Amino acid sequence: MISRTCSGLPGNWINGWLAAVGATVLDSRIRLHWTDGGTPVAVLSAGETDPLAALAESWPDRARLEDLPIARHWGSTALLPRSVSVDAFAGRARAVRNHPFTWALSSTLTDLIVNKNGDVADAPFNPPAPRGTTLHDRLLRVHKDVQPSATTLMASLAGQAARVQANGLGFDITRLGSLADSSDKWVNPVVEVLAFFGLAILPLRGRGTDARIGSTRARAAQRGWLSEGRSSRFYWPAWTQRLDVHGIDALMDAWEPNRKRTWPLAGVHAGWRIVPFEARGSGDPTRAFGSARL
Repeated sequence: MISRTCSGLPGNWINGWLAAVGATVLDSRIRLHWTDGGTPVAVLSAGETDPLAALAESWPDRARLEDLPIARHWGSTALLPRSVSVDAFAGRARAVRNHPFTWALSSTLTDLIVNKNGDVADAPFNPPAPRGTTLHDRLLRVHKDVQPSATTLMASLAGQAARVQANGLGFDITRLGSLADSSDKWVNPVVEVLAFFGLAILPLRGRGTDARIGSTRARAAQRGWLSEGRSSRFYWPAWTQRLDVHGIDALMDAWEPNRKRTWPLAGVHAGWRIVPFEARGSGDPTRAFGSARL
């Protein structure tokens, strides 16, 4: 196995964790594990090839991303704006059932919870953004700033690449400045694109509630998010064994974050949970996720 330690993808950074997982989604040859001691960082490996070269080969082009099932316009289906109606979601779901990236729809929206306006529920990892931009809009924005090669990918994954001015997907708390700084937001575009593909292992579901017919209010549940009273938080692990995307998918089911004594059975040596950004006032629409080690 040829391995690359990615110091720019620490496990305590939700975008870094999602990006590391996203690399295994984009290329089935890539395996992922995490260093032990201190703050774990991602280690990508592949058999008989450099994992970064493999990732560069598998990097999605613009046409591939424009064809994602969550695009505003897709074939002859109805428009998917920021707020999506049940009919628009159902039509799109039928049309993309055999699409290789159908998970892009099922990891961001679900019609198993419907609000009083007849709109479907958004995933926690599909946060609102300024001017009604969709997650797909934001993905295309950061994708255009990436020139994929093993060299440029290594610079980003080592934490050495320059950031670009953009809001990104809306997860990264490090894109925000302090109150004394400018309001500009800066992200690593390579990490943002990879983080989107990390959502593939985090499907969204609900309890079949429909506020239009008087059903009780409920939240959509995305894999890895655990209920904590009136809110929920995402929990994620670092592990020792080299896992492909299917192994990571299985580990997310086997790992029990609240039963630490069982972690070694799953090869887990560290874990974190999300700490949401606290709005600076009632009119602050900013969303971002920090972390706390378990």
